[in-house]
Amino acid sequence: MPRAYLGLGTTLGGRHANLTAAVAALGSAGTVTRTSRRYETAPVGFAQQPRFLNQVVELETTLAPPDLFRAVKLIEDRMGRAGTFRNGPRLIDIDILLYDDVVLNTPELNIPHPRLTHRAFVLRPLAELIDHVQETPIVELLKRVHDQDAVAVAHE
Repeated sequence: MPRAYLGLGTTLGGRHANLTAAVAALGSAGTVTRTSRRYETAPVGFAQQPRFLNQVVELETTLAPPDLFRAVKLIEDRMGRAGTFRNGPRLIDIDILLYDDVVLNTPELNIPHPRLTHRAFVLRPLAELIDHVQETPIVELLKRVHDQDAVAVAHE
């Protein structure tokens, strides 16, 4: 069965509850097989907002990437994500980071996620679940990112 890795993030409201609800809702798109720990991170791009809580989820799914994308957006909508601006505060954000070995570039969806290798807040939790991204060890990718100090394990 295809395996996808999804990055979850939240900055508004009950952040732990938001992630818990998102993970549960992903059951409508497949089977959540593993989750990373949760990481509290500094915002990127727009600093005047609360800190993010991030997590990566491994999902076994029969949905093709475009269908998974639509399912994820529906979950965000149902959870109450409101449109803001790029990098702005949000109740929930769910990104498809990887989908097996698929490389996809469409106006709607890019896999692997185009900023995956530039974000410690994605790479650190992802490293709990896999060792490599497109044959590059995650530890090597982490050495290249500049936001190392932005990531700390979150506690409830």
